[in-house]
Amino acid sequence: MCGIVGYVGSQSALDVVMAGLKRLEYRGYDSAGVAVLADGGLAGAKKAGKLVNLEKELAERPLPAGGTGIGHTRWATHGGPTDANAHPHLDNAGRVAVVHNGIIENFACLRAELAERGHELASETDTEVVAHLLAEEFSSCADLAEAMRLVCRRLEGAFTLVAVHADEPDVVVGARRNSPLVVGVGEGEAFLASDVAAFIAHTRSAIELGQDQVVELRRDGVTVTGFDGSAGEGRAYHVDWDVSAAEKGGYDYFMLKEIAEQPKAVADTLLGRVDAAGSLTLDEVRIPAAALREVEKVVVVACGTAFHAGLIAKYAIEHWTRVPCEVELASEFRYRDPILDARTLVIAISQSGETMDTLMALRHAREQGAKVLAICNTNGSTIPRESDAVLYTHAGPEVAVASTKAFLTQLVACYLVALYLGQVRGTKWGDEIRAVVRDLVAISGAVERVLETMEPVRALARSLADKNTVLFLGRHVGYPVALEGALKLKELAYMHAEGFAAGELKHGPIALIEDDVPVVVVVPPARGRSVLHDKIVSNIQEIRARGARTIVIAEEGDEAVVPYADHLIRVPATPTLLQPLVATVPLQVFACELATARGNEVDQPRNLAKSVTVE
Repeated sequence: MCGIVGYVGSQSALDVVMAGLKRLEYRGYDSAGVAVLADGGLAGAKKAGKLVNLEKELAERPLPAGGTGIGHTRWATHGGPTDANAHPHLDNAGRVAVVHNGIIENFACLRAELAERGHELASETDTEVVAHLLAEEFSSCADLAEAMRLVCRRLEGAFTLVAVHADEPDVVVGARRNSPLVVGVGEGEAFLASDVAAFIAHTRSAIELGQDQVVELRRDGVTVTGFDGSAGEGRAYHVDWDVSAAEKGGYDYFMLKEIAEQPKAVADTLLGRVDAAGSLTLDEVRIPAAALREVEKVVVVACGTAFHAGLIAKYAIEHWTRVPCEVELASEFRYRDPILDARTLVIAISQSGETMDTLMALRHAREQGAKVLAICNTNGSTIPRESDAVLYTHAGPEVAVASTKAFLTQLVACYLVALYLGQVRGTKWGDEIRAVVRDLVAISGAVERVLETMEPVRALARSLADKNTVLFLGRHVGYPVALEGALKLKELAYMHAEGFAAGELKHGPIALIEDDVPVVVVVPPARGRSVLHDKIVSNIQEIRARGARTIVIAEEGDEAVVPYADHLIRVPATPTLLQPLVATVPLQVFACELATARGNEVDQPRNLAKSVTVE
């Protein structure tokens, strides 16, 4: 949550920062603001609401030109989304400007101390205290980087801070603890941002910062230190996608573009996973094979859509490795005192690699001696850095808040991890693994075929725009798909939507069925697990008899469901465990179209942000 951009160089800082904020607005859109150093002073503007409000303000009241500036787009935590609470925040003299992502947990006592010393704070935020503390420290040391180090040593919580001072007009200083911040390095210029998308139009050379580090940006270079002043060093890397990947490419919404990119994303995530000997390989594994053979329990930790990927992973892991697997909401994990030890493998799933609940769960697991394997879409982010192994998905940038291609690539990654464990532990033969990989490779084309047949799904969604409730049913791996379909409607259409295991219908949920209530049913393949198939057909009959409008997702050739489906959505036949890769896609399209029909903002749903970087 919250998008941050900083720049120092020869270009117009305002232009660079505003363009960066536009690409980061998915991280928060409750307010936005900028500050530019020019003519020996500090000039800024900030407005509640989306970035367009700030653009209008700047058109009416232009800022002076300067080569150093910072900007922010906010997802509100402390204080409502008002002009006063928007970032940047200044000290009383108007010489320091600060933007912030995260939560400063001890801000109340710091604020009280500042008030006792005569400071007047104008907002309800935790951020403003940092501007005042920086001003105090700078008055003593006249060095903004040193002032930032001194202030950070007093702060508790998770935070990214970026600051400028009018007395150091060619310097931008940033700091990070448990919150994302990346450096971009150009020729005679440097950038700071929450995400490389902010500066990808200018440079693809990036530096990832470590925990508790301060970075000082000047036109001629970048200096990294620890909060204690010790010399630090970030890890340089090259961003392997360009600015076009972060733009809409002719689509009305990023979500539509990202749905359409799923066949390629799935294929890319599978590239290079089999070596010359025919064995599976992961990106970076620092867990000895002997340790993986001794694993007695696997625990998947994740949040939101990634949690649903974990639920599906459980079926694959237990089926292919015969190792017990638990799936935990990361936000609940460490608070229930889970039983973990050196024979536990924890799999942490996060698109951004910065999800705070998942990061805290990861750290707790490692403290208990467990090994951690990360599944992540963002190279160099905190979660893979702090894990013992990582498998990167290759979804490319995902800008829409509601996850689509990240989910499908997380599923592919989960299948690969399960197969890898089966390979190491000897529970799957090499030819069996290669057969599943071939099935996975074929999924890319299957997803493409699904996308080519979505117009009836869009029409159906438009016809349901006035409904208040949609229910989802599934069995086996179809149950997490039902949960994901319901989540997408909640996120985008702001509707009551619930996903249920179909076998639980008669244990309560069937009471929700009434005339014309839409119920989406994910039907498992008829072959392989025909008992499940027959049972869910019975479920469809039960709800239809009570007046439900049945929307059935079934594989091509399944004729048993035809008499009971008011609306039938066909997907290509796949092995049972892999069916979520095709069955989820119509639900994404359905949610996107229904939200559009209801007049909702698809890419930026209310109250949500892409990355949740606070607990």
